[in-house]
Amino acid sequence: MKKTIPDLFEESAKKYADNILVWEKPPLSKDYKGISYKDIKNKVYNFSIGLMELGLKKGDRVALLAEGRSEWLISELACLYLGVIDVPLSVKLNEPEELKFRIQHSGSKWIITSSRQLEKVRNIMPELKDVEGVIVMGTEENQKLNPSEITYENVLEKGAQAYSKNISRFNEIWQSLDNNTIANISYTSGTTADPKGIMLSHRNYTANVEQANSLVKVEEWFCSLLILPWDHSFAHTVGLYTLIQNGASLAVVELGKTLMETLKNIPKNIKEIKPTFLLSVPALAKNFRKNIEKGISDKGPKVEKLFNKALQTAYKYNGLGWDKGKGSKAFLKPVLWFYDKILFSKIREGFGGKLQYFIGGGALLDLELQKFFYAIGMPMYQGYGLSEAAPVISSNAPQKHKMGSSGFIAKNLELKIVDDKGRELPTAEKGEIIVKGENVMLGYWRNEKATKETLVDGWLHTGDMGYLDEDGFLYVLGRFKSLLIGNDGEKFSPEGIEEAIVEQSHFIDQCMLYNNQNAYTVGLVVPDKAFVKKWAKENDIDLTAEKGKEALLQSIQSEINEYFKGGKYERMFPHRWLPAAIAVLDEAFTEENKLMNSTMKLVRGKVAEHYKDRIEVLYTPEGKNIINDYNMQSIAKLL
Repeated sequence: MKKTIPDLFEESAKKYADNILVWEKPPLSKDYKGISYKDIKNKVYNFSIGLMELGLKKGDRVALLAEGRSEWLISELACLYLGVIDVPLSVKLNEPEELKFRIQHSGSKWIITSSRQLEKVRNIMPELKDVEGVIVMGTEENQKLNPSEITYENVLEKGAQAYSKNISRFNEIWQSLDNNTIANISYTSGTTADPKGIMLSHRNYTANVEQANSLVKVEEWFCSLLILPWDHSFAHTVGLYTLIQNGASLAVVELGKTLMETLKNIPKNIKEIKPTFLLSVPALAKNFRKNIEKGISDKGPKVEKLFNKALQTAYKYNGLGWDKGKGSKAFLKPVLWFYDKILFSKIREGFGGKLQYFIGGGALLDLELQKFFYAIGMPMYQGYGLSEAAPVISSNAPQKHKMGSSGFIAKNLELKIVDDKGRELPTAEKGEIIVKGENVMLGYWRNEKATKETLVDGWLHTGDMGYLDEDGFLYVLGRFKSLLIGNDGEKFSPEGIEEAIVEQSHFIDQCMLYNNQNAYTVGLVVPDKAFVKKWAKENDIDLTAEKGKEALLQSIQSEINEYFKGGKYERMFPHRWLPAAIAVLDEAFTEENKLMNSTMKLVRGKVAEHYKDRIEVLYTPEGKNIINDYNMQSIAKLL
């Protein structure tokens, strides 16, 4: 069956012509304005024909570097109608070399960018010999363009003027595209080497939209505020094309003058848009929870105590979702109804009052966080995917879910758990997750070696470890490359321990465990500066004095000790994978220092390399004692 992205969009634009596709705030406007499917389609046609006038043709590549906005969607669709390959780039790419590599490696002929990102492009333009020009969206007043630059509006005008001359040829082009026409080259975050360009075809996307629809029902009246960057594969497929397929609406986060100001607009925009569902990643989930808990705490100790009691009641009643309200839990229903009425419903109003659920992707979401959002009536359903699979593979959903799992498998997708020799393993046995389906990428752009290693007989080897339970739910345990490896060769995924330590600790904000065939596991931790300062003030501790620093280090150590014998969490994890020595760091893991990628995942290889010397110290008698010169210096520098 032929089903390209233009085919998908044409069907929806015809069926839902007057529905609002994009809600956004025009410049200087306080209110959201809607743009219909019909109006977006007209702009796509004009912009496509404008690109034809600039000489772009099927197979050419165009880099797209901009914040989420209607022009982003129009630009991508316009490229895809022409068979031009869109190369979506993250606005978080701040290093000139990273941006230059992707544009040069893809062989992009043009760059479409926003006025906010323009300076990044200008800085590397002298080295981009193959780039013919730059299209700038959202040009600001008095902004002067260089000779090689043209405004987005100008391209639209060119298209409108040449419409009658080119419309027949334009229709021929998009109708002649086939399933294997490349739609995107989507670059990985390049955590270990040069990033790889994932080639996703038109059918990869439309097949994955069908698969996403088999997991989660999206109605025509649904609306979502797209918080995640639009180049992110999860936001791209689920936030754009799955909504379009169903005639639903998407809303754009209001741009602030700075990135921080834009992030601050999110809670306000949620209240204005009243979304039906939201896409989230763990970093966002943690921020939402912190804000909710701060709001409760600000109301005083009585409300805080009541809220905690309400949470515990909800946790008991809900179980893992799969067993919600079953057996003796049913007796808690009226109590939970009362708590929902006086507490949880008020929290939901802060999210617009219509939010039915979140879909969580990007990385594994801590079970404690899942239970929290489920309790307050805004479940965060964990999903699993990979950009190489366009990306959706599985998800929990309202009709079928089990917290702690990554959900059930999408339709028309084969999934197996295999051992290191490629043999399929039985239910509940751990191995590598491999998948096969129409959503699996064509391969890596100009990288045959990596393609052959990842695609074997049509099967995508994900590099993730997991298992299927007896009910068909998938459990993802982490990347094989991230595993802790003991000196006897035994392996263990660290993510669950790291999440637990961060969630249950007051003093620790970030944590990474390390063991590469060593005698014991060690930990790199970043203290929570805000809590540490508050704790020091409340306990009259001088953190500039030696004794104050020692007291802080002992407090961090005592929290870690809770996971060992005699501690309240002693049965949570095998002790050999808990940190027997700890390095306290003076700098957080961030995107800026390259120790986190754009989806807020730790780049473990880079962290291990960056802190190689500190890790070596942890395997010495001096390093095993948390009170050592290195940790004392880190605290002095941090605070």
